[in-house]
Amino acid sequence: MIARLGRANPLVYVALGVFVLVSFFPFYWQFLVASRDASMLSDHLPSLLPGGNFFANAARVFDVVAFWKALGNSLIVSGTVTLTTVLFSSLAGFAFAKLRFRGSNPLFVFIVVTLAVPTQLGVIPLFIAMAKFGWAGHLQAVIVPNLVTAFGVFWMRQYTVDAVPYELIEAARVDGCSVFRTFLNVCLPAVRPAAAVLAMFTFMMSWNDFLWPLIVLDAENPTVQLALERLQSGYYVDYSLVLAGTTLATIPILIVFLLLGRQIVAGIMQGAVKG
Repeated sequence: MIARLGRANPLVYVALGVFVLVSFFPFYWQFLVASRDASMLSDHLPSLLPGGNFFANAARVFDVVAFWKALGNSLIVSGTVTLTTVLFSSLAGFAFAKLRFRGSNPLFVFIVVTLAVPTQLGVIPLFIAMAKFGWAGHLQAVIVPNLVTAFGVFWMRQYTVDAVPYELIEAARVDGCSVFRTFLNVCLPAVRPAAAVLAMFTFMMSWNDFLWPLIVLDAENPTVQLALERLQSGYYVDYSLVLAGTTLATIPILIVFLLLGRQIVAGIMQGAVKG
């Protein structure tokens, strides 16, 4: 069976190669424009080779907007939100999947139903709450409302149901483990692939979030997406400058993907085998 899986049809590799090229081309075009001046976009046949202006354009990005501060703010927000979402979602998923308590099913259904509520409906009351707390214009106004997500709880609960057998939990209880220690020693190692996938998605969504930071943060305290928006807010848009900033903003996401890539692939393959 394994040998048969190893002899895939050559058309599969061709299709995968085409898919990779098509997926990679937007990133390459982004870097291509960022490495030249804006005049290349008006060329009838633009060159497909990078130019030598990327570092000059990148330096201009830091001169035009407070890009260092924006990067730092986004790293703080995305890193904190990712850690808390993975931790709290794993805890809640373990509780809903493996612990018996009154009202667990209605509560889980309520959490799932909140996924159908558009985020935009909560913007006004949430902003009023942040203003009442005195957090408007500060990073905690972006961090605290996103400490945990309904999707994260649903994702971890569904994975924990099959990944953690009841026998392991009972064995841990016989050995004298508390509920929290059972979670740390039994559940968390078993759900690590799903946690890595959730961490990647959460970091990417938090890093790319634009609407809520635009509403609640000041111009002096931007995130990366707000800084990129200000690069193109003038009467004339220098796309080489904008795409140089976009390239710089893409690097942290690529780093996180490389760090979590093995766990992400393991989680996807394990879910495919179980399905």
